[in-house]
Amino acid sequence: MVELLTPIWQRVLQLSSVDIEDNFFDVGGDSSLALQLFNEIARAGGRELPPVTIYFAPTIAALAAVLEQAADVRLPPLVLLKEGSARPPLFITHGLGGSVIDFFQVVKSIQISHPIHGMQAKGIDGIEEPFDRIEDMAQFYLDAIQQVQPHGPYLLAGYSLGGLVIFEMAQRLIAAGEKVGLLAMLDSYPDIRYLSLSQRVRLVTRLATRRAATAMRLPASEALSLIVRPSRRRSLAPRVSYQPPADVPVSPAMQRARECAYLALTRYKPRFYPGKIRFVRAANPTDFPADPASVWAHLASQFEVETVPGDHLGIMSTHYEKLAGAISRYVQEALR
Repeated sequence: MVELLTPIWQRVLQLSSVDIEDNFFDVGGDSSLALQLFNEIARAGGRELPPVTIYFAPTIAALAAVLEQAADVRLPPLVLLKEGSARPPLFITHGLGGSVIDFFQVVKSIQISHPIHGMQAKGIDGIEEPFDRIEDMAQFYLDAIQQVQPHGPYLLAGYSLGGLVIFEMAQRLIAAGEKVGLLAMLDSYPDIRYLSLSQRVRLVTRLATRRAATAMRLPASEALSLIVRPSRRRSLAPRVSYQPPADVPVSPAMQRARECAYLALTRYKPRFYPGKIRFVRAANPTDFPADPASVWAHLASQFEVETVPGDHLGIMSTHYEKLAGAISRYVQEALR
């Protein structure tokens, strides 16, 4: 297996040589290269593994050992994304895609001495069935993080769908008498059906306007198809910003996890939270409400919002340093 993996690593990392004990991230690897790496491994070796496996097996030797196992690899719910000596740890929840590897650049730029754990979606390994309710996701992660940290204060951050998950986790922790030191929701919104009528009208109008503008730049046949394309979903919530780039293949397990997560999104109706929400919004709202305060302020005792550059995906992929700076500051302020 080492003989299979070595040339793949060299090709993906564009290196003339790689030692079998070299750490993938130490020799230039990142989240996008991890996707490419595991796609090539699937094509060459016929074995599909979620890219987040690279955190558990970051060397050729370790990854070869994983691939040589006869049984499927079951991924744990928590992934240590960054080591640290301070306590308590920071727990970060994935977006609808279900993989914490999307946080690679953000976590790398977070300037805290606390360990950072990512909460990993159940079912992306293809072994278990994914959850299709936010409540089930929240309890699954609570059971996992309380093995690492039995009692608060808890530091929670969640991106997109993950913001709803940590919102529910915080509800349960408070109800159990635990302290939530930080609840940081990163450009996270409920399904459109749970917005007010005025919010729904504004959002649908903006999406329709953008679609019409896009259609005007297309050939007539494509424009007509775009404008009249029917929706087969019950929910009007946009899915565009939740989708991976079109050129990135998605395994059947990952696709199933995304479908279940989207179903969970449409089912979850937030209720009042007796604590503080720190919210990061994208400067370019694209497919989501432009004013998060109108969505969340009445659902929390305290609500603070700040804006970082980029759109829903760009705050993670392009402007990650700004997002990381906000998270770093939140952690520091929560523990003063």
